Amino acid sequence: MEDELQRLLDTELQAEALVKDAEHKREQMIQQARADARTAEHQFEARLPELRAAFLQKAEERAAQAVAEQDRRYGERGEQLRRLAQEREREAIGAAIALLIDPDRG
Repeated sequence: MEDELQRLLDTELQAEALVKDAEHKREQMIQQARADARTAEHQFEARLPELRAAFLQKAEERAAQAVAEQDRRYGERGEQLRRLAQEREREAIGAAIALLIDPDRG
């Protein structure tokens, strides 16, 4: 009987040691996970200026592209208006000459 009690006591002590070891390992894993999360957070924060710069560069490129497109459209519209003005000028000159040549026609 005494042997059985001793065996049970030994088993209980072994179980307690296993539990203690498991708790210690769990705490180490938690600490490691926290350290890994802090490291990842610091790395992300360190990259923020780079990410912002890349975002701003792309935004500036898109803005420059939009401005260039507006300039192109503005140039095309200006060219179209100049052609129309020249046509109207020729028509006005033709009408003025016709009026000078034959004042009764007008």
